[in-house]
Amino acid sequence: MAFFLAALGLLLAIEGLTLAAFPGAAKRAAAALMDAPDGTLRAMGLIAAIAGVAIVWFVRR
Repeated sequence: MAFFLAALGLLLAIEGLTLAAFPGAAKRAAAALMDAPDGTLRAMGLIAAIAGVAIVWFVRR
């Protein structure tokens, strides 16, 4: 559980720094997401989730 919380904290720190450093780019990215088809977003989300699980699996091995 501690590993999960550390990973979640790292995710929030990276997201927060990205939003703080590049707010204009974050807004443009959010607007682009609104225009993307649902299938594309699902595929991107699934790929990101699989990549995240794979990274955690490799690190924990």
